[in-house]
Parts: sequence; structure tokens; C-alpha cells
Amino acid sequence: MCGRFALTDTPDAVQSLLAVTDFEPFPPRYNIAPTQPVLMALSGPSRGPGANLPSRQSVLVRWGLIPSWAKNPDDFSLLFNARSETAAEKASFRTAMRHRRTLVPANGFYEWRRVGSKRAEPYWVRPRDGGLIAFAGLMESWSDPGGTEIDTGAILTTEANEDLRGIHHRMPVIIRPEDFDRWLDCLNQEPRHVADLLKPADPGFFEAVPVSDRVNKVANAGPGLQERVERHDEKASGTKSANDTDQLDLF
Repeated sequence: MCGRFALTDTPDAVQSLLAVTDFEPFPPRYNIAPTQPVLMALSGPSRGPGANLPSRQSVLVRWGLIPSWAKNPDDFSLLFNARSETAAEKASFRTAMRHRRTLVPANGFYEWRRVGSKRAEPYWVRPRDGGLIAFAGLMESWSDPGGTEIDTGAILTTEANEDLRGIHHRMPVIIRPEDFDRWLDCLNQEPRHVADLLKPADPGFFEAVPVSDRVNKVANAGPGLQERVERHDEKASGTKSANDTDQLDLF
């Protein structure tokens, strides 16, 4: 599951990772939530000698995919995540999986571990070695009856690896830099050709830091959201509990 994430690195670092063109600077964002604009990278026009070298372009999209065929977005749940195992067959995501696969830069994401029936504890999940990562994303353009077009998107998820399973059973798909070109190449790579990329992160790649429940409120922002807090029950730090239940398990 990925219901909140953060992008706090410099624009130069993001541009270096994604090799995008037409890039505009942006401020650090510590608590990105569904319906807000998120940065995505997708394949652009070919460049270079013989126009054989692919380029990438950046785009801001509404986080929450609306299928192009939808007549009324209010008829749909907020599609901010898509299960990677079934996205190629689901009507809502099938076209985007074939034609508009994207990368979503991030420094990490937040996840909640259910404790009892009424309480959930938040964690900041980040690469153990720091730095930027790229989620696997999908983009779709939707037009309202008046002709106004809006770009929308979702983040693909997969089963959680052993490090995070004690917090939640789902996690975002991470695309490694060496796989960027293949993931984004929707002209030559069909969904079945990139299915091997839709897997959990390697064990040890992430660490989960217990943080304050201030992150629960979308209006809260700033680096303080990612500061470690002490809890009496830290069993999730080992992420091995099989009895934990779901948080925001929609897709």
C-alpha cells in the first residue's frame, strides 16, 4: 500500500535520477497525499542520431487515476494505488499499463501498522542507504464533458517484502535505475514483457522508522514528520508479525 509519500531531495537530484526534460523546480514535500499533484516521468519523443535514443519528460498529475472512459469520477473509488498483479487485466488500469507507464520519484513512503481495532501506528519507510527511489506508476488523461483535460495517475503495489510485512502486506513497486528504459518503453515492451519488474524490494533495502501520528493530518508538513519517536511496543521494527491487519487496503 502507498497512501502517503515524500519527495524532499533537490530538483537537481531528481532530474539526475530520471533524466527528464522540461523540468521545473519544486520545494520539498514531506506529506504527499492522494488528490494532490505528484511528479511523474514518462517516455518522450526520441532524440539523438537517427532519433533512436528515447527521452523522458516530466509531468504533474493528480494522484488518483480516473479512467479515460469514466463519465463521472464520483462513481469511482479514489484509485491512487493499483495492484501490479492484476493491473494489466483490470479495465481501470489496462490501457495505462500498455501505453502510459511512468516513474514516480520519492525519498520514501509512510505506512501504518494496525494495533488493535482502533489504533494505527505510522512509520516512515525509507531506503536504508538514503537517496531517491522511483515507484512504478501509471498515467491516464481524463476529459470532463466540457472538454477540460486532466492528467491523473496511480502507484503500483506488490506484496510486501519480509522487512515490511509486519507493518502491512502491500508495498509500492520500486523500479531500479537500470530498468527505467525498459519499464517506460511502452512502444516495444508490452505489460507481459515487464512483469518481472513488478516485485517486492530486496530484503534489507528499506528501513521502517516509527514516527509521530502528526503525519495522519494532510495539512502537517516539514522534516519533523520523519523524526523517530519511541514507542513501548516496537515489534514492528522487526516486521515479522503475522497477526497485524490492514491499513487503507483498497486495491
